[in-house]
Amino acid sequence: MLSLLSKLPICKTLILCSFSAYITSVAAASQASTIDLSAMDKTAEGFSNIKTVQVAYQGELVWSKAYNNADKDAVTNIKSASKSLMSAIVGMAIDRGVLEGADQSVSSLLPDQLPQNPDPRLKEITIGHLLSMQSGLERTSGRNYGAWVASDNWVKNALSRPFVEEVGGAMQYSTGNTHVLSAIMMRESGRPTYQLANDWLQGSGVRIESWETDPQGIPMGGNQVGMTPASLLAFGELYRRGGVTKDGKRMLSEDWIEQSWTPRTQSRFHRGLYGYGWFIQPFAGVQGYYGWGYGGQMIYVLPELELTVAITSQENLPSGRTGYRDSLHQMLSQDIIPAIRSAQ
Repeated sequence: MLSLLSKLPICKTLILCSFSAYITSVAAASQASTIDLSAMDKTAEGFSNIKTVQVAYQGELVWSKAYNNADKDAVTNIKSASKSLMSAIVGMAIDRGVLEGADQSVSSLLPDQLPQNPDPRLKEITIGHLLSMQSGLERTSGRNYGAWVASDNWVKNALSRPFVEEVGGAMQYSTGNTHVLSAIMMRESGRPTYQLANDWLQGSGVRIESWETDPQGIPMGGNQVGMTPASLLAFGELYRRGGVTKDGKRMLSEDWIEQSWTPRTQSRFHRGLYGYGWFIQPFAGVQGYYGWGYGGQMIYVLPELELTVAITSQENLPSGRTGYRDSLHQMLSQDIIPAIRSAQ
């Protein structure tokens, strides 16, 4: 029989581990208590279409709340915020050698998806052009979206659109661009895009719960992705930490994040700068990067402040022309950032 003395070192270890975990949790709780987000809470309470707000500061969750009877743990369609996710998937594919790089020609990857008698300019389009919305092709978003998703082949339809800009020219925001990227990922890897993402992102807290597919079974690059608010926040945190998980495991190269956050074009709708799947602009004098989905699905990353904010909203209401997106920007600038600065 083991003596009591032989058990004592184990007991001491357990006590010390428990005490250490307790101190860590108390420190995190103390940090959260010093951040006064009451002004943000009041602002959010005034939005009839907001669902959840989650805020992480210095890697710790300091705010998590559902509004308007929403469930903060429910899966949400993040809409076009998934374009930022698609950019990450492409970056991880390049890191792993599945793709050669952002300069790789789209026509060489999908030769059988080109139209008959293709415009010679199609050969100029690269993966990078699709990510930055600079393919030059007529967009499939906006008024063209319905006809695009009603077609029997979304990839061919997107690549058969007429050129309305030169390749590498003005931004033409188009979900068709990111859908072609999804098709490329499936072609080159032999696996559905959502499987790749969940495999490569395992251990990061990021998980795709659902993803609509086209008639050929290709996950819809750039839209119709289901994630929980916590997963969306974890995605932003992965970028804020430079591509590594909380425990230090690298998921994405710092070089790809830098490329993604390099301004390459500008939206004609709200003058926002755009990189590879991310919008870029300062908030209250702090450089920020954000993914934006229809209705107000937002992921904000502000590395300078060690701040990440995830917001989900009703999915069937516009957020651009109604001014709601700008109101969320304002809430970040006027309520959240000052609260973080006051805690520093």
